[in-house]
Amino acid sequence: MSKTVLYNGKVYVERDVFAQAVLQEDGVIKMVGTDEEVLAAAGDAERIDCQGKTVLPGLNDSHMHLLFLGRMKMVPALGESKSIDDMIDMCKKYLEENPDCRGLYAMGWNQDKWENWDGRLPDRHDMDKISTEIPVVLARACGHSSAANTKAMEMVGITKENNKVEGGDVFLEEDGVTPNGYLCEKAGFIARDAVPDFTKEQYRKAFIKAMDYAVSCGLTSVQSNDAGQIFEMEGCYDILKSVYEAGEGRLRYTGQLGFPSVDALKKHCEGPNFNASLYDDWLRYGPLKILKDGSLGARTAMMRKGYADDPGNYGVETETDDYIRQLVACAEEHGMQVVTHCIGDDAIERLVRIYSEANGGDNKNRDSLIHCQITDIPLLEEIKRTGTLAAYQPAFLPVDMYAVVPRCGEELSATSYAFGTAAKMGIHASYGTDSPVEDCNPFPCIYAAVTRKDLEGKPEGGFHPEQCVDVTTAIDAYTIESAYHEFREDVKGRIKAGYYADMIILDTDIFTCDPMKIKDIKPELTMVGGKIVYRK
Repeated sequence: MSKTVLYNGKVYVERDVFAQAVLQEDGVIKMVGTDEEVLAAAGDAERIDCQGKTVLPGLNDSHMHLLFLGRMKMVPALGESKSIDDMIDMCKKYLEENPDCRGLYAMGWNQDKWENWDGRLPDRHDMDKISTEIPVVLARACGHSSAANTKAMEMVGITKENNKVEGGDVFLEEDGVTPNGYLCEKAGFIARDAVPDFTKEQYRKAFIKAMDYAVSCGLTSVQSNDAGQIFEMEGCYDILKSVYEAGEGRLRYTGQLGFPSVDALKKHCEGPNFNASLYDDWLRYGPLKILKDGSLGARTAMMRKGYADDPGNYGVETETDDYIRQLVACAEEHGMQVVTHCIGDDAIERLVRIYSEANGGDNKNRDSLIHCQITDIPLLEEIKRTGTLAAYQPAFLPVDMYAVVPRCGEELSATSYAFGTAAKMGIHASYGTDSPVEDCNPFPCIYAAVTRKDLEGKPEGGFHPEQCVDVTTAIDAYTIESAYHEFREDVKGRIKAGYYADMIILDTDIFTCDPMKIKDIKPELTMVGGKIVYRK
């Protein structure tokens, strides 16, 4: 029997309620209370003195791509690039250090972070400077646009004669026919297929590497979209299962699953893996994941009035309403939750309507809007009225606050990234990072929700500070609301008897520290299912 007691701590139970000590046995919390009463019941339990530090429920990222994050940790960190030339140099150095590389796919560049950016986006001419011999595809941080070299486009058949992709954009040279290598949505996804995939063993190592990093940041659960949209379903779960079967799992993983057709979805819903929970609830098959539009940064999010800084551009519809209706109807018939990537107000409005038509206004499957960025008040009211969930990524805000006004205008920007309004309305809103789009570290994400400032503390007072939330709301969004998002609020998200012993000890009191310090908080210990998976 495994028994541990955490004592002499500031244990967060729920809003304005704290305890001193927690006892866990075999991965489940047995008792929460004062030091005196819990230590008296602890018996021969291992004792951990928290030294007065704050103890939180383990944090739960409600939308990310953990296996993909592991893959990205094996290639150049484009998020650190400061220009196109800098990105080129990073990749050339990587290829010099990896001479056997047969193709390079990396992700993370963001022109909004580049120094003295002149407005030019990377194209095939830039990518050809990295290599003309192997395929090279470098995706923007959002993953919704990419730069591909000539070799990669040739390999997937994107040519002068075939320069259109349904559900995607192929940008052209001045001659109007030659693809220039800048690709959006499905065009970029197709180009990625030119790059040889990792082996199963490489992916195992990548997954473990990603988990190690995630638990060091205080994550104990993730809801991760890898299978079916980024990786083939069965192959992805073969990798995940091999890790958990070997006892190498570090956190709890719920898959958000993509399917290539309605028939494939129906087959899954009627098969043995539907809503399956494996390895004592450490690995689960979760909801259907759909992609409706693109991103704000790439100007491919679907906007009702178009882009203020790009007249005539209304974004990219990645999947049609009719096809999504078929998917949602199939999911509703089988009692399967649906989570859909929706960033622009047009995409959000359409999905709320499609969900409501399918469920008759009773959102018992907890259908959710992932991102839910660009909103006005009537749209937020409709989300509340229909009981639709929102899975927000406050981590986007420190960069997006500088893009949203020119793209969407002042009025719409004031009601977008509406964390405060959602909380006041009582919308079920969870938090995450969409990692590797942003770092999966939850504390800069909480900082952004609480302060609405960039990482340098600007603007003074915060970007539309009326949308700030308090620390408790942000923590609850990362714990009990994220648990609600995956139908686990009865076993996750609180430090209470009967809940999983998923907890973290912080180096700083998040409830009383200067809000500017929240982004720098580090866990000193991470426990999942009663096992210590990280110790500083």
